[in-house]
Amino acid sequence: MSSPSDELAYLKSLVGQLTNKINELEAKTASKKPTPSPAQQLRTILIGPPGAGKGTQAPRIREEFCVCHLATGDMLREQVAKKTSLGVEAKKIMDAGGLVSDDIMVGMIRDQLENNQTCKNGFVLDGFPRTVPQAQKLDQMLASRKETLNSVAELKISDQLLISRITGRLIHPASGRTYHREFSPPKKFMKDDVTGEPLIQRSDDNVEALTKRLGVFHAQTAPVIDYYKKKGLWHGIDAAQSPSVVWDNLRKVFTQQQGQQQKPQPPNTSNK
Repeated sequence: MSSPSDELAYLKSLVGQLTNKINELEAKTASKKPTPSPAQQLRTILIGPPGAGKGTQAPRIREEFCVCHLATGDMLREQVAKKTSLGVEAKKIMDAGGLVSDDIMVGMIRDQLENNQTCKNGFVLDGFPRTVPQAQKLDQMLASRKETLNSVAELKISDQLLISRITGRLIHPASGRTYHREFSPPKKFMKDDVTGEPLIQRSDDNVEALTKRLGVFHAQTAPVIDYYKKKGLWHGIDAAQSPSVVWDNLRKVFTQQQGQQQKPQPPNTSNK
């Protein structure tokens, strides 16, 4: 019969072997995790009219590619709420009934890129730029950081279909969850599925207001689309399809772009 000291020595040797095996497996697992590099970064803009699906697709881009989602409307509200220097300046302008300047908006984006850790692998920009001067200022800011845009994805959909989508839209104000009277109705009429609280319809989700908003969008955005087409960055995506098909098409744009970034340069065979 073995002595207690022999058993203790045996158990200790087992513990040592197990510890070594665990460390070995952890090292193998860690080595398989992709490490983001500049070649894998994604800097893209998502353009589309109200109701085209930007709010559905942008979070998927953020999760899939580990980038930050910069929705400029949300950023502006956050800066004002936090009373940052940019937020205080923006609030003064808005309180006076003015439009926040392009410089302030670009400054807010720069602030996120410099201070938001989730932006280290890139970003998906939503709601900006809306004009060619804004696009130019964005290019200048990125150039100062030695960065450039990789792509611009436009979610294309007819106004008629958008109006039918949006006029049936129902919203849970507290969470932002959305439903649709026809395409995605709540389980109980006008009640949120999760909380049971009442759903509302936005006051501007009516045909007249939407027609005006879409008119402004097209007038502003058409020159921006042309600007990015000339740069070879624009990709048109049919947003009338199901969200999953739209996502597949978006993902192809981004993965193809990343593959091109990572493709090795051919050797220089010219005679010197």
